[in-house]
Amino acid sequence: MTDFTTPDWVKDAVFYQIFPDRFARSDRVTKPANLEPWDSPPTVYGFKGGDLLGIVEHLDYLDDLGITALYLNPIFQSAANHRYHTQDYYRVDPILGGDAAFRRLLEAAHGRGIRVVLDGVFNHASRGFYQFYHTLENGPASPYLDWFHFDDERLREGTRPRAYPDLEEEQEGDRPWSSLDAYGYRAWWDLPALPEFNTDNPEVRRFIFDVTRYWLDQGIDGWRLDVPACIDDDVFWQEFRRVVKDANPDAYIVGEISSVATRWLQGDQFDGVMNYPFTRACLSFFGGEGMDERLLSDPLLEEVSPMDGSAFVRRAQELVEMYPREAALAQLNLLDSHDTPRFLTLVGGDEAAFRLATVFQMTYPGAPCIYYGDEIGIEGGHDPDCRRSFPWDEGRWNQALRAFVKQCIRMRKAHPALRQGAFIPLYAKKGVLVYLRSLCGDRLVVAINSGTSSHPLDVSVSEHLSDGTHLRDLIGGGDARVASGHLLGPSLPPRTAAVLALDQASAFGSGSSGRREDE
Repeated sequence: MTDFTTPDWVKDAVFYQIFPDRFARSDRVTKPANLEPWDSPPTVYGFKGGDLLGIVEHLDYLDDLGITALYLNPIFQSAANHRYHTQDYYRVDPILGGDAAFRRLLEAAHGRGIRVVLDGVFNHASRGFYQFYHTLENGPASPYLDWFHFDDERLREGTRPRAYPDLEEEQEGDRPWSSLDAYGYRAWWDLPALPEFNTDNPEVRRFIFDVTRYWLDQGIDGWRLDVPACIDDDVFWQEFRRVVKDANPDAYIVGEISSVATRWLQGDQFDGVMNYPFTRACLSFFGGEGMDERLLSDPLLEEVSPMDGSAFVRRAQELVEMYPREAALAQLNLLDSHDTPRFLTLVGGDEAAFRLATVFQMTYPGAPCIYYGDEIGIEGGHDPDCRRSFPWDEGRWNQALRAFVKQCIRMRKAHPALRQGAFIPLYAKKGVLVYLRSLCGDRLVVAINSGTSSHPLDVSVSEHLSDGTHLRDLIGGGDARVASGHLLGPSLPPRTAAVLALDQASAFGSGSSGRREDE
């Protein structure tokens, strides 16, 4: 679509993903007594008691880090610590502080220029969702039967759905089975706690779209959509986009699509997606042979395997070019999330690998998203371990790592080319890659050496930078210059990176090509 645009603020944003139960707990929110100790290992069912006022009380921390947007995992009333089992889409969970705490968070975040994006779980609800519970109580007499997918034959026989089956008994043996057969209703991933909506029902569509508009009217800045591919209906998502953009043309729509998302990024559905192909490529290159293969069994990480610089740059360029430019600049670029082991754990605790991946994340097209605590060195394996509580004892932080992440964020925010400029590979071989980010007069050369030996900086740049141009390293403080069409500088030590920005006093140009590099 020629008129496809995505929100400008997203292109300039640095996101921070928060799992609300685990980020911060405020004494101002009354809680039930049976909570797990904050610093104990997370469990599947346990609650730590994090809340939204806890986020408010730590906005100084996020502001200082350089965060400009929050992505919150679900906050609506639910009987699960992750809150993907929604009971009431119009009520913020009371353990999180309820609606009043959310209004305070929105006000405080917006007062600092920080946007807030909520998690929308519209493919499935929960056993406690009113309309589904109504069917459990009333069986075939319930007027809400068409809101879900039930086994009609069972209902005619008077057999009620089995919402609380013995899962071990159901799954014994090798026979194929499905939730529709086993429980009498269709459930997401055959999990009985997650009955799937029948989105072909106009009443269900109207309900979802009303919820969507309601929270936009309350002031949220966008929706992250949980498993949207499971609603395999382009018309549904086209209407969803119209509802969102009618309520707030500047709102962000980002879908959890873990593969190539061309179908959803043509301008009539989403603005961007969670860029898991980016995640997998970063793990493959920066993690390399050091990855913990025991943790790669996660479905989101199935394509991860060691990759050299040439293959990595090809993949990085593909990911930029496969979508319209507006969508490419609105991708949510993440190194890990609540659904994967932590990046630092996946690479066997190799802090250098995480630092190099962060440099790439902050100098690549799309909006970088930091999973809470990555910046201070939190580790974690498969769910629920990747959802550990944030340790607010600063003595437990990797302060040097946080300072480095903060430096990379500050660098990105200072240079428009790093946010919206062209991505132009210059050199890639084995563990080394060099690329240019260019937007009008703002040009930076990023050089990354993930190898184990030093590499001389000698790269042809004749089409992009004029002889006599001087550049300074925004990370290490060194410099480089252009002579005879080559960028020359000191050798890049192993496991380090340089981000070279034009010295404002130096000359620069586009060489003999005369082409614009910001298009």
